[in-house]
Amino acid sequence: MHIKALFDWYDGTLPPIGSEITGITDDINKVKPGCGFVCIHGRRFDGHNLARDAIEKGAAFVVVQRDLGLPKQIIVLDSRAALSLICAAWHGYPAKQLKIIGITGTNGKTSTAFLLRDIIESAGEKVGLIGTVRTEICGEASEQDSQSFTTPEPFKLQSLFKSMADSGCTYCVIEVSSQALAQRRTAGIAFDAAVFTNLSQDHLDYHGSMREYKAAKRCLFPSAAFCVMNIDDPHSAYMSLGSLRRTVSYSLGRDEADYTAKSLEQSLDGVRFNAVAMGKIARLRLRTPGHFSAHNALAALATAAELGFDFNSAAQALSDSRGIPGRLERVETDTPYRVYIDYAHTPDALENVLTTLRECNPERLFVLFGCGGDRDKEKRPLMGKIAAELADIVYVTSDNPRTEDQDAIIEEIMAGVARKLRKDVRKERDRVQAIAQALTEAREGDIILLAGKGHEDYQILGTGKISMDERVVVQEALAKAAGAE
Repeated sequence: MHIKALFDWYDGTLPPIGSEITGITDDINKVKPGCGFVCIHGRRFDGHNLARDAIEKGAAFVVVQRDLGLPKQIIVLDSRAALSLICAAWHGYPAKQLKIIGITGTNGKTSTAFLLRDIIESAGEKVGLIGTVRTEICGEASEQDSQSFTTPEPFKLQSLFKSMADSGCTYCVIEVSSQALAQRRTAGIAFDAAVFTNLSQDHLDYHGSMREYKAAKRCLFPSAAFCVMNIDDPHSAYMSLGSLRRTVSYSLGRDEADYTAKSLEQSLDGVRFNAVAMGKIARLRLRTPGHFSAHNALAALATAAELGFDFNSAAQALSDSRGIPGRLERVETDTPYRVYIDYAHTPDALENVLTTLRECNPERLFVLFGCGGDRDKEKRPLMGKIAAELADIVYVTSDNPRTEDQDAIIEEIMAGVARKLRKDVRKERDRVQAIAQALTEAREGDIILLAGKGHEDYQILGTGKISMDERVVVQEALAKAAGAE
């Protein structure tokens, strides 16, 4: 590809490059003769320090944010945004062939994305899905899975868009993380709709403060064709600031919202409510219990209806939805108690799911959870406090400890339950062993919540992964206990 095709968005002067560009990268280790190198000023390292090395390795040009005095440099205001634009150009701007819906928020992104996918598919459209759990192209899992990031890096993201367009997809539903927005991975993408679910503490290890975290989230909305806002969340007004297009609201209880839920009923089997909007009403039945499930469904319904999908058909598709992997997912067992797994890994998410299960009046409510290593430490005691207040029996264990000491993480969680009765709080760093102990202790009418892992079928220890699917762990522990009787 010629340099002019890659920089058709650039209004500066391009250096004379006679040969075809062979590739694009921001990784010095991937620089080959003829490729372009984009210098990214990161948190720990500045790629500008490697610009000369890239040219010596044969780079056709280097993209920089400041003048380095190099003959092949292209100066831009934001090299991260430039990388995204270059990658889009490299793939032929595939996002222009799709209607793209971006979903952001602390919790609910994945559930809302799956529900919206189900609505679109039920209408006979082909849809792509990009997010935390998996990547799909026209209903099939993609070989270019994005699980390492909720929102992939620019080159991979544009490659996925191209695969979707080439496969006949007309829509793409994508979870957009705060890190992706801060790093401009979605720069240049014209979102047909942008959805805000909610905001609570998370990722402060990256953003440093709630103010920066919130500001990153808001970057999704100004250029979207329309925005869908959860006005039950107090941050929705802030997210709407700067939006030049129309805003649609949804709420579980506020009549001024465009989409509302009425007559909400919930049980362990799910939640029922009437969705009311545009003079229409539809009865929904969701397989996942909890008010947060109703919020996610309303977000998907509002987005679909505003995109032109039939309101009643969309509501029926939600009622027919298969559910979301790892989101208050029941593990099928023959026990007189119930076991659920959920991805809840933030204080707000843990509180929501425990409150939902508490409202179902179990004999005793167990929760087993840990906190990820090398991540936001401030939320650890908060989650400990929430667990101790809302559950009857707490197992504090490991999650994905990564390079941190597992016992140190557990003690930071325990700081939040210091004033609670320790007899109801158990510490067990081995998550598999903790699950086995909880299953042994449970009796008829109890509920066990395994929180934090959700859809994940692995555990990250150090810098590597080991296999650990909690569905399998539960079944193996029950089988072992039965064999010992």
